[in-house]
Amino acid sequence: MHHPQTPEAQQAALALYQRRAERYDLELAAFDALRQEAIAALHLQPGETVLDLGCGTGLSLPALQAAVGPGGHVLGVEQCPAMLAQAEARVRAGHWCHVRLQGCAVAQARLPRRADAALFFFTHDIQQQEAALARVCAHLRPGARVVAVGLCWAPPWLGLANLFVLGAALYSIRAPDYLASLSQPWRLLAARLASHRVEKRWLDSIYLLRGCI
Repeated sequence: MHHPQTPEAQQAALALYQRRAERYDLELAAFDALRQEAIAALHLQPGETVLDLGCGTGLSLPALQAAVGPGGHVLGVEQCPAMLAQAEARVRAGHWCHVRLQGCAVAQARLPRRADAALFFFTHDIQQQEAALARVCAHLRPGARVVAVGLCWAPPWLGLANLFVLGAALYSIRAPDYLASLSQPWRLLAARLASHRVEKRWLDSIYLLRGCI
């Protein structure tokens, strides 16, 4: 059964990422190839609009803005002030006039009416919030592409992989019932898509969902 994120869980997540912000880029460096694969799976074209939900320190922004070009638009949403500050610094350093950032929860974000694509990269807590998913999907045009990447339980016989998932989840996830939701963390998002497929990476401990609205 799904339970919405409580205010306490939201505050715990904010505090966690405030603490992690300074070292976040280093922590995520191991997943850079997976990030590039996820962005490539969006099949972005020049002039399109893409949403980067839970954009963190902006690690996906360079590739996203390059893919849509100066005639396109990138909107990043991040509720953690320390993470957002680093993303804003990236935008300023890159002189990306077509990249816009919002400092708020995804459920409260002001989104364009018809975006062409959306990326959820290691955003487990966001994907367990029906209000956030409803807002995002309401602002994607029919046929828009959605890609999500995150932790998931591997088969029971892959014990080392599940130890990795457990450790990473304890370190980074604050959604209620997250241990149960890791069996199919894409479930709520997939239910809103017209079509999707899920592939596994890293000894089945990380999933990559590709779908369309």
